[in-house]
Amino acid sequence: MKLLVPIILSGALLGCASSPTGSVNNGAERDRNNAKIGAIVGAVAGAIVGGQLDDDGNRDKGMIIGALAGAATGAGIGHYMDKQEQEFRDALAAEQRRSEIEIERVREDLLKLTFDNEVTFDFNRAEIKPSFSASLDKVADVMQKYQSKGEVVGHTDSIGSESYNQALSERRAASVVSYLTRQGVSSAHLSSSGRGEYEPRESNVTEAGRALNRRVEVFVTPAP
Repeated sequence: MKLLVPIILSGALLGCASSPTGSVNNGAERDRNNAKIGAIVGAVAGAIVGGQLDDDGNRDKGMIIGALAGAATGAGIGHYMDKQEQEFRDALAAEQRRSEIEIERVREDLLKLTFDNEVTFDFNRAEIKPSFSASLDKVADVMQKYQSKGEVVGHTDSIGSESYNQALSERRAASVVSYLTRQGVSSAHLSSSGRGEYEPRESNVTEAGRALNRRVEVFVTPAP
C-alpha cells in the first residue's frame, strides 16, 4: 500500500510534463491535465490529513483519498473554465473579428482578455470610451454568471516619462475595475494594477509596436 501513493504522484507528474499547457487544444485534454494536477495537490493534502490518522495506521489511505478527491476537483475546474472561455468567445465574437479584444487561455485555471487601448481609451485619457461600454457589459455579464475573479492590469508604450506612464496605466486599470463594478461584478472579486511601459509585447521603436503595447488585460480566474 505504501508504494501506491508515490506511483500516483509520479504518474501525475509525468503526465503533466508530457502535455504542457501550451499544447492543450480541447476540453477533454484540459480535464485530463487538471485531474493530474488535482491529484498531486490532493495527495499532499491527503498526507496532511492522513497524518492525523497515523495511530490507526491509515496514513496511506488518507493520501489516496486526498489524491482521488483532488483529481475530481481538478477536472471540475477545467470544465468550468472551458465553459467560461467559450461564453467569452461567443459574447465577444464581433469584437474579436475587429481585433478589439484578444482571448487567451494562459493555463487551465486562467483566462486573459486583452483590450486594445485605442478602442477603450482616448489618447492620454483614463476614461473608458462610451463606444466600448457595450463590450465591457458583455465581459461583466460572463464574470457575474461564473462569479469569477479578475485582475485588471494596465500597460503603456514608452512615450513620455516612466513615472507618468506608470500612473496612466494604473488609472486605466482602475477605470475598468470601476466600470465592471458598476455593472454588478463584485468589488471583492476585482483588483487593479499598472505595469506602465515595463512589459511591452513588441518593440516601442515602431508605431505598430507601440500600439500593441498600449493595452489593458483582465486575468480571469475561478473564485475560491
